[in-house]
Amino acid sequence: MRFTHYLFIILSLVITGSALAEELPEDTNISEQVQAFFKQFEESEAAKSMTKEDWAAFEKDKAELAAKMPDPGLHVGDKAPDFKLKNAFGKDVSLSAMTKNGPVILVFYRGGWCAICNIQLHSLNASLPTFKKYGAQLVAVTPQKPDRSQEQIKKDDYPFEILSDLNYAVVKKYKLYFDLPEYIIALEKNKFGLDLADYNGKGRYGLPVPATYIIDKKGIIRAAYANTDYTKRMEPKDILAALKKL
Repeated sequence: MRFTHYLFIILSLVITGSALAEELPEDTNISEQVQAFFKQFEESEAAKSMTKEDWAAFEKDKAELAAKMPDPGLHVGDKAPDFKLKNAFGKDVSLSAMTKNGPVILVFYRGGWCAICNIQLHSLNASLPTFKKYGAQLVAVTPQKPDRSQEQIKKDDYPFEILSDLNYAVVKKYKLYFDLPEYIIALEKNKFGLDLADYNGKGRYGLPVPATYIIDKKGIIRAAYANTDYTKRMEPKDILAALKKL
């Protein structure tokens, strides 16, 4: 009898997950796209030029950040700190003004230079019409300069707001801030020609742990996902499941 009960629960979860996936457009699974990206990257000249020491440095950084921030970000049930930031075109946008119009999907991402962030934003954008059926709005927060956000919006035709947290005040309120280690800054410059200062501004090498929050009209966090492993993101189907519960 107990086995039958557990089997019913498992099947219900599988069926529910499948139904949510069918409600969303194809190719919105972030994890699958990330796997495909890394498979392609492994064949690139950039990957082939990396030494064992280079790979070890990235693994060291990953382990150190996980140890430093074992439970990053705010949690379900917390009051989402209000904020007002400039969007890509210099207009002030506040969280409280947005929640008056319905639930908000708040995404913290590293910047337009991050391939995984771009995969995430593309997937969320493709899923946006489905999210809107539940009255939801999407807003993204990044430490990059507004002109860099403008480039993303124009290139990918994003209809949602991208806000610049230039002093990391909001990222810190949400307990997501960390400093990129010097050895990673140097490695990214020397190996990939990437200097975050070109995106964030001179001397600004802080980043947010990638995170997604579903915030209801009362400003309460109803679903949350933050992971120091930057390759892991909240899936559109999980966002949709949270919206359906509001």
